[in-house]
Amino acid sequence: MTIATSTKLSPDWTIIGFMAFLHAGALFALLPSNFSWPAIFLTLFMHWVTGGLGITLGFHRLVTHRSFQTPKWLEYFLVFCGTLSCQGGPIDWVGMHRLHHAYSDTAPDPHDSNQGFWWSHMGWMLYKLPIREQVPRYTKDIAEDPVYKFFQNYFIPIQFAFGFLLYFLGGWPFVVWGVFARIVIVFHCTWFVNSATHKFGYRTYDAGDRSTNCWWVAVLTYGEGWHNNHHAFQYSARHGLKWWEIDITWMTIKLLQTLGLATKIKLAEAEN
Repeated sequence: MTIATSTKLSPDWTIIGFMAFLHAGALFALLPSNFSWPAIFLTLFMHWVTGGLGITLGFHRLVTHRSFQTPKWLEYFLVFCGTLSCQGGPIDWVGMHRLHHAYSDTAPDPHDSNQGFWWSHMGWMLYKLPIREQVPRYTKDIAEDPVYKFFQNYFIPIQFAFGFLLYFLGGWPFVVWGVFARIVIVFHCTWFVNSATHKFGYRTYDAGDRSTNCWWVAVLTYGEGWHNNHHAFQYSARHGLKWWEIDITWMTIKLLQTLGLATKIKLAEAEN
């Protein structure tokens, strides 16, 4: 965001402090005493659980866009996985993402890419944006669900409980890598969808905004990097529409369909 515009907004010092705390904690992963191969494997596994199953499959394709349906117990499990990513509560996450699509790359868009890479990547979170007041209007379908409300209100205590469990299982290396490093890595992978896929890559469709298809973001986010495709067909459960656009999350949805756990799958017109 331009300096002139950002100065009109009030910094959100709670979020700034929270982000500083997590990033500082992640730096402890650089200490040799905190290195262990089991901790590395834990981080990679939890990256998939929280970033892949939780954010990409759960928060995004299932809940935000309702591109397919699952049994309620599985939906709640996926939302729990997303809650462990510590990207805020699921109600706020879903609401802000729906607002992004409603105003994509225009002034009301929370992470409008016209305001620069830094702003769309994470700068927008560090200010008290008036657009957040519209979240209740965009989340009426989940706002009164007691499970969603629990995850919304207690996602930080849930993370502490998870940290205690990891400490019991593997000591500080598990906590440093499995909580701090993993959260920060998943943060930036998710944020690249807001920033890099509105700047780098190619455009297959005229989606009315600056969304792009970026292969390396797709690798980091289990298929979310095919963002231009997604903006063109927001309801589609499949984002990688060309044969070379590998979409791990779509493969997961197909697996769930085979197991009878994913139904009413919506696809882009070209895929029907």
